[in-house]
Amino acid sequence: MGLRPLHDRILVQRLDEEEEVQGGIIIPDTAKEKPQQAKVLAAGPGRASDDGKVQAIDVKEGDKVIFGKYAGTEVKLDGEEYLIIREDDVLGVLE
Repeated sequence: MGLRPLHDRILVQRLDEEEEVQGGIIIPDTAKEKPQQAKVLAAGPGRASDDGKVQAIDVKEGDKVIFGKYAGTEVKLDGEEYLIIREDDVLGVLE
């Protein structure tokens, strides 16, 4: 893949959620919400501050993050779906 995010943007791929809930009920694809967890594939260099210095991004490639429900822009590359989000849209890093 040849995509490098700019500034404070992050390229992520959504993580699949479980198909079955605890009660054994299988939820059809049409009723599912899109997962809000993703794996970071690439990150931009960071945001430029008022004095011109670049503030590095807190997440790095390989991190698993949680982001806001309506965050980002969906893109499709080589048949795969990805999401480009801003660092501000990341709510936390899963450890």
